[in-house]
Parts: sequence; C-alpha cells; structure tokens
Amino acid sequence: MLSKRTISILLPDLRGGGVERIRLALAEQFAQAGHRVEFILMQTHGELIAEARERFSVIGLDVSRARSLVAPLSRYITTAKPDVLLAAMWPLTVIAPLAARLSRHRCMVLVSEHNQLSVQYKSRGALHNAALRLSMAAGYRMADARVAVSKGVADDLAHLSGLSRKKFRVIHNPIANRVRDSSERTAHSLKRWGTAEGKRVITVGSFKAQKNHALLLDAFHAIAGPEDRLMLLGSGPLEGELRAQARHLGLAQKVIFAGFQPDPTPFYETADLFVLSSDYEGFGNVIVEALAAGTPVVSTDCPSGPAEILKDGKFGTLVPVSDKKALAAAMQKSMKTPLDGDKLRNRAADFSPERAAHSYLAALGLSL
Repeated sequence: MLSKRTISILLPDLRGGGVERIRLALAEQFAQAGHRVEFILMQTHGELIAEARERFSVIGLDVSRARSLVAPLSRYITTAKPDVLLAAMWPLTVIAPLAARLSRHRCMVLVSEHNQLSVQYKSRGALHNAALRLSMAAGYRMADARVAVSKGVADDLAHLSGLSRKKFRVIHNPIANRVRDSSERTAHSLKRWGTAEGKRVITVGSFKAQKNHALLLDAFHAIAGPEDRLMLLGSGPLEGELRAQARHLGLAQKVIFAGFQPDPTPFYETADLFVLSSDYEGFGNVIVEALAAGTPVVSTDCPSGPAEILKDGKFGTLVPVSDKKALAAAMQKSMKTPLDGDKLRNRAADFSPERAAHSYLAALGLSL
C-alpha cells in the first residue's frame, strides 16, 4: 500500500459555507501528512477560492449543472489519476461514484452528506423524491465508503437509499484550529458591535429559510435591553426580509448585519452568547465554532446535530424548534448565568481536524 496519496476533493464551488470550510480543514490535514490534495470544482468561484489556492491546486470543470458533470469528471479522473475522490453533497455524491466507474482509472470514492436530505428536499414533490431515492440507492452502492456527519443524517440516508444503516459511518464535522485573535482584530470586531455596554448576541449562517433568523429576531425583540445588540454574520436571499423585520420590530439600531466574514473567530470571542435558531441542520458547525471561542450557546433542538454536539444540554441550552418564548427565555438565562468558557473550549476540542481526517481515510482502509 502506498503511504502517500493523491486526494481529489469535489465540490460545486468554494463559497463560504460550512461544507466548504470543512473540506479546507480536511485538506490541510491531508497535506500536512504528506498527501497531495486537489480541489475539483464545477465552477471556480466563491469566497474561499483565494484561500484554497494559497495551498492547493484548484481545477475548474466549467460545468454549470450537476447533470452535465459525469463526462467531465470522468475525464478528469482518467487524466489526473487520483487515488481518492471525496465528494460531498447530493447530487455530487451519486455522480462521483458513477464517473469513477466510467473512467479508465480505478480510484476509491468516499461520499459524505451534511444534511437531512428528506427534510431539505421535502417541498420538491413526489417526482423529485423518487429521483432522490433512486439515485442514492444506485450511487451509494457504487461508493467505497459513505459518511454522515451525525447519527440523524446517517439514519435518514439509510432510510432514503434502502441501504443498511451499517453502511454509513458517522464522522462529526471538524472545526479548523484557529489561534486566538490579535488585539487588533479583536478591537475591530468590538468596533463593529457599536457599543461597549449591554449584551452581545451573535449568529452565523446563510440567510435562508432553514436557519429561521426571523425566529431569532422575534426572540431578541422580546428580551433586548437598550444597549443589547444582535449581530448576524452571513449573507443570502432573505437578507432584505430580515432587515425589514428588524425595522418593523424597532430593532434597526440594535441588529447588525455584518455580512460574510472569512474568519468569524473575533466576533465569536467578543460575543456574550451564540444562538442557532434553525428548523433543521445536518450537524451545526457554527455551534462548535462558538464553543471553541468559549462562547455560551443556545440552539433549537432541531434534527440533527445540535443535541449531539451539546451532549443533550450539558454544554449548552437546547429549546424546541420554532418556540419563540422558549428561545427568548433560554437566551436571557444563558446571558445571566453563562457556562464556563474553558469547559466549552474543551468540548470543542473533540471535533479536531486531525481526528476527522484520520477517520475519513480510515473509512477507506487508509492511514493519515
């Protein structure tokens, strides 16, 4: 067995999302162990492109739709001859094994899903649901290894694909190791809060329906003091609606739309509380990022991930999904009696990139 491998990581692009950050964290660990890493993108765009190119080869296939990906990806595998192909996010997870089979090079394929697909695509209708199930049943069988980021996701994938639950390995998402920020960056983040008084509440994530930021705005409105602030880090299609809601609630001066931040660490570190108000998650990377900064967490007990990360409430507060009163009460209580920061940081260490990278390769019978 070769000790060092060429590992290709397939993604739609390198936007600043959780899956993309996870792949960069894994790539760093693979590279440190001496493996060669390439990012294979359908389209070469996204906020994290520059960061990836600093360390890794980035190859664009110039494919705008997943259904057109099979042939270009198969040609890439034939030419580049990677030892391992990592594919994340359906439908890439069912296309990658097929492309590998059609290529003239044998490589191992590991597919990973980061969300509960039955919930994510629930509104797409019966035809889409049938296509989802059939493609998963066929594509997953051709893969060498199948990874889910939480127990809930693994259960969901087994149900949808018809494969045995034993065919899915749970590997929790890694969170990149970050050095605590310099005083300059901390001072900059403090300035963005706009006040040295009151409590600071932060959330991080795309402005889309899944994240239910509207619920968080309502809960914050119920408890916000004159100098309290809520910061939303991210961007997305619902930003206009959320800004309008903040104005309607009289929160225009208390809610800060800070945009996408390549490294949100100093914002976590200067916050008094992190809140996740999602209706559903695959895992909840941002919860671990907050724990790593020693920032207390309140999260909806949504399927799936938050309860696994917070150990059913041991390392943070869980509240029912879509319950404004429960969320507001938990936020207020957590700000008054926060958990010990060192305890939270120790829990975050359980989600190290080293551990995840080792587990990914172990799923293929390889070593880091």
